[in-house]
Amino acid sequence: MYTNNATLPTAIAAANQGEYQLRITVQQWVEVLVDCPGMTGLLTYGLPSELEVKPGDILSVPLNAQTVGGIAIRILTIPPEDVPIAKIRNIEDVVSSGFFPGFYWELLNRVAAYYYTPLIQVIRVALPPGLLGKSQRRIRLISAHNTSLSSSLSISLSSAAQKILDLLKAQPTGNYSFIYLQRQVRNAHRGVRELRRLGLIETYLETPRATKPKLQKAVILIGNSTGQDLTVRQTEILEVLRRRGGEMWQTELLQVCSTSSSVIKILEKKGYVVLEDKEILRTDTSGNSEQIFTTGQVKNLTPAQQTALETINNLDRYASILLHGVTGSGKTEVYLQAIAPLLQKGKSALILVPEIGLTPQLTDRFRAKFGHKVKVYHSALSDGERYDTWRQMLAGEPQVVIGTRSAVFAPLPNLGIIILDEEHDSSFKQDSPVPTYHARTVAIWRAELENCPLILGSATPSLESWVNVGGSGEMGRQGEGEMGRQGEGEMGRQGEGEMGRQGEGVEEEELLPNAQLNPKSKIQNPKFYYLSLPERVNSRPLPPVEIVDMRSELKQGNRSIFSNALQQGLQELIETGGQGILFIHRRGHSTFVSCRSCGYVMECPHCDVSLSYHQPEAGAAQVLRCHYCNYATPHPKNCPECGSPYLKFFGSGTQRVAQELAKQFPELRFIRFDSDTTRNKGAHRTLLTRFAQGEAHLLIGTQMLTKGLDLPQVTLVGVVSADGLLHLSDYRANERAFQTLTQVAGRAGRGEDPGRVIIQTYTTEHPVIQAVQQHDYHSFIQEELAQREALNYPPLGRLILLRLSSLDDQQVENTATEIAEKLQQQSEIDVLGPAPASILRVANRYRWQILLKFAPQDLPQLPDWDEIRQLCPNSVSLTIDIDPLNIM
Repeated sequence: MYTNNATLPTAIAAANQGEYQLRITVQQWVEVLVDCPGMTGLLTYGLPSELEVKPGDILSVPLNAQTVGGIAIRILTIPPEDVPIAKIRNIEDVVSSGFFPGFYWELLNRVAAYYYTPLIQVIRVALPPGLLGKSQRRIRLISAHNTSLSSSLSISLSSAAQKILDLLKAQPTGNYSFIYLQRQVRNAHRGVRELRRLGLIETYLETPRATKPKLQKAVILIGNSTGQDLTVRQTEILEVLRRRGGEMWQTELLQVCSTSSSVIKILEKKGYVVLEDKEILRTDTSGNSEQIFTTGQVKNLTPAQQTALETINNLDRYASILLHGVTGSGKTEVYLQAIAPLLQKGKSALILVPEIGLTPQLTDRFRAKFGHKVKVYHSALSDGERYDTWRQMLAGEPQVVIGTRSAVFAPLPNLGIIILDEEHDSSFKQDSPVPTYHARTVAIWRAELENCPLILGSATPSLESWVNVGGSGEMGRQGEGEMGRQGEGEMGRQGEGEMGRQGEGVEEEELLPNAQLNPKSKIQNPKFYYLSLPERVNSRPLPPVEIVDMRSELKQGNRSIFSNALQQGLQELIETGGQGILFIHRRGHSTFVSCRSCGYVMECPHCDVSLSYHQPEAGAAQVLRCHYCNYATPHPKNCPECGSPYLKFFGSGTQRVAQELAKQFPELRFIRFDSDTTRNKGAHRTLLTRFAQGEAHLLIGTQMLTKGLDLPQVTLVGVVSADGLLHLSDYRANERAFQTLTQVAGRAGRGEDPGRVIIQTYTTEHPVIQAVQQHDYHSFIQEELAQREALNYPPLGRLILLRLSSLDDQQVENTATEIAEKLQQQSEIDVLGPAPASILRVANRYRWQILLKFAPQDLPQLPDWDEIRQLCPNSVSLTIDIDPLNIM
């Protein structure tokens, strides 16, 4: 028998002198979904009488010899008949209560079903980190005195044992998790067993450390009277407390009054104050004191903006809206004015952006208008900040949450609108770990469940979104909106077939749905709206795009990485004090390092890629780094192969471009803005603030510069080499190149001064380059869709990518071949492969892939993925990527 929130009866016994109440304790049990690899069912645990548990609570439970996290699914008053009561263990503790709103379970189950991922994996991605804590097995060297013993045994050790020993010795604490060693060393379990037998290592369980509220001492004033036993100093402290409302954090009070904690303890002993541990919220408050980009004033809207806003405000139900506006057309202002009336109605808003680098600018603009109702949620926050922000969302107050991909799971009750800014960006798709979800797809499902509008904003919409609105809208049509196609394309077809059969009902229960079921709801396919913003605000023109043929530059004797036109533009920035952006496809200094004597190329020992040369700040060591596994090694003075000192750097990254700028334009001040310079927390905001305040002429960076930055003072945009975006073995290469170049070009001329864009390329005749020069989205999209249709690629076809990897190159190849042969038995599926990944080895793991292609209108019966997984030995990992964006 199942029950939720069971109430226990009270027995009343009669006696001569009155009544005595006797509470009868009834044993209860709980079914728990545990966080353990390979465990997909529910386990039954006992409920200690001192703990109160409700469905959805996060628990700490014993499992074999370790402690793991789990989710309470439902309460039982009778244990399962097939499990002896004596063998049922009690839960250990309640980590967090009330972390799952009611609608949440249907959303999480839908993600698990569509992306073929265990529900607990989806929950792990959705929750703040640290909540599902679990103990882990760790390996460590016993003591330093065993070093001599291990040296004498090194000749007789097996290969696995020797590799593990070397890894532990290289680690300062001599300590690694067993999971990490398994990933690095083949047959790690045998090596560990061997080293334990020899007494060189020991294994132990590290207990989980769950994220909890942060407590801090607060000083609270008792009463308003003062006695004769107070010194002058003590009286002053009490007066400060009184003026501050009678309560202050102890650290703040000590700082304001320049006193010590011993004085506060004396006041506590005298009975004038009490000290209490109170929770202090860890939230991202950066940028609250100074809005460096914009103010909170309501701006006048263009006619196109007004039409779009009215259409959005008139929607009180689910609808998917493509807001297609050129760069600088004021999409963010439409978002702001659409959200304002929702907050007044007590509803909340969720805004998703593709990059953490965008959140400071958006946060400043939204906080200027909505103040402290704005919360930020992304992976750069600390675990404690994400935990506290999550709980603030659950409070139910109307608020605005701005975040990256994972914020699509933010538990905002009473959600009034969801916005995906730069919806075309591939950062919204997760490649690893599983689930390999796309935030746009999940946002559609969530908007359906919440029955609220979803806005997809972009200057270069994805082909999927374009097809959904009919693919025939013109930029000049204002608010014609409702398109006739019902649920077509990738986004709308989530309700069809086995991959997304979400439209079938399931009986509702007064408890959380069984984790082994796939709850599906009867949700009508939506109508899609197309809203256009065809002009920039204040009638500013789009910047002219100048295409420079670098072949001609070379013929004219210019061997610099900067064309004559770009050099002229940079010189003008120095003379006028203007500002510009320089876009480079790659970070680092050089793409690879090669010996000019023998041709040897410095390669990563763990991956099948060349090492990139990185030159840190002046005086620091020169480093060669792998951009895939992060392996780093000092730059050698001589070739490791032939000993020649003639090593040459090839290719240009942000560091190389910055170095060349310093040589050619010593008066030009610049700031690098890439993943190397934004590693530290708050670095995005710091660098953008410096640039906005005029500390540099030029902002040099990679893809982050293309994603929605609004810098009105920028008049020049230069693209050092567009060719690195064009010639890739990926069917989406042209689409990505067009979007990237159009977006970075759109950073110019957003203020009062006109803009100028210079794109350097060796293939000026390429159709993408031509379309970017003309700002011609429609011609490009029509040509690209025709090619996709001919080849049956998304959005007019469907793809599933199977990624296999292993430390054993032969085993992963054999497994991929076996799986492909199994899949080829289904004639309606086009099986491409198996084939090695474009980079076969990454972090010592060999990678193979199989691509499944089929038409969406007649979705085939897809394989039984459990059977496919059973074909993989333990040493081979399999990832099923639904609707992959990256197939390289």
